[in-house]
Amino acid sequence: MDPILLGALVAIITILVLFSGMSVAIGLLVVSAGFLIVFDGTRSLELMPEILFGKLDNFALLAIPMFILMGASIASTRAGADLYEALERWLTRIPGGLVISNLGACALFAAMSGSSPATCAAIGKMGIPEMRKRGYPDGVAAGSIAAGGTLGILIPPSVTMIVYGIATETSIGRLFLSGVFPGLLLVGLFMAWSLYATWKSGDQKLLTAGNYSWREKFEILPRVLPFLLIILGVLYSMYGGVATPSETAAIGALLCLIVAMIIYKLWNPKDLWVVLRDSTRESIMILFIIAAAGVFSYMLSSLFITQAIAEWIGTLDVNRWVLMLAINIFLLIAGFFLPPVAVILMAAPILLPIITTAGFDPIWFAVILTINMEIGLISPPVGLNLYVINGIAPDISLKTILTGSLPYVACMVIAILIICVFPEIATWLPTYVMGPTQ
Repeated sequence: MDPILLGALVAIITILVLFSGMSVAIGLLVVSAGFLIVFDGTRSLELMPEILFGKLDNFALLAIPMFILMGASIASTRAGADLYEALERWLTRIPGGLVISNLGACALFAAMSGSSPATCAAIGKMGIPEMRKRGYPDGVAAGSIAAGGTLGILIPPSVTMIVYGIATETSIGRLFLSGVFPGLLLVGLFMAWSLYATWKSGDQKLLTAGNYSWREKFEILPRVLPFLLIILGVLYSMYGGVATPSETAAIGALLCLIVAMIIYKLWNPKDLWVVLRDSTRESIMILFIIAAAGVFSYMLSSLFITQAIAEWIGTLDVNRWVLMLAINIFLLIAGFFLPPVAVILMAAPILLPIITTAGFDPIWFAVILTINMEIGLISPPVGLNLYVINGIAPDISLKTILTGSLPYVACMVIAILIICVFPEIATWLPTYVMGPTQ
């Protein structure tokens, strides 16, 4: 069979298997085994265990469970609520300071936890009721938190970026740095829309300043600054040449756990067990997907599907930006139905040779891919963040949450366009800090 047609058949079968409700990792293994048996014989199955476990034999993978534990330690405490309160008290004199403090808290908590659902839950529990109490529109209150939560997979340290780096053999340090300015760009666009939507509601009182004493402003800082210092320390260790990303993640996880135990009295063995249990569960899920995706990539390569698609794309006489538009549409649709990790591990082996042949920077493309995945987090039918917000504020209808999130989807599309026009937004900082790529 022609490799291109075989690739289309693999894509259709994979989608049907994953839509059946089967877990992503098991689904990829079933599809891989099935096609290898049919087109390459049963002898190909002998290599599957070696590939499966060989994919996990990578020191860089240790960063994933460590960063997950780091985020879980923070998410298990009142750090999100304290961060929100601290920003609210310090930004209260800025017009619209409450919605700005919510988005700022989402950005900072995302940097600490690296998890979008955790960011939504931690900041939303405090932010949404407070914004509604003060009269902010439900759409702005819910939509801003749902969108702000997506920053967890872009702003470093990001597990999604680690997965992309492993899948494409790209520097994780460069990937982390590439997400800084695009993350700030998204925060700025989210804030601009939130202020406009609040002003458009017609209640000018929402944009007026509140008032907190200096004592109230400073008393909250001791509970927030240790976590922020840990994040700065993690980034300094990584880019100052002190430690590798995996070693840095391990130190950060240990320090976050210690701070959570000292400042937030996380001494109860049951609470500590929950943190370790949930971290282990999520880590195993991601690592299993990575291993299964390795087998899936082997199947695509063994049947010459990856090579044929890359060669076919290379022969197309189309503008490279038309090609990038098609890739973005594909990623957008995939992000509607699948989690970011699954999309990256399935698509990266195929897309990487295509984008490099077209002259695009893999670091820059990682940011474009991640923003597309962010859109999927606040878009139906999966839209994980939408359901997290609905769980926090069940009296706000899912339709209202979705409607309130759509303008933030537009902000993400605008961000993609801006980064396409000015790719240095993503590539300048990695080049400045770590030098040009070889």
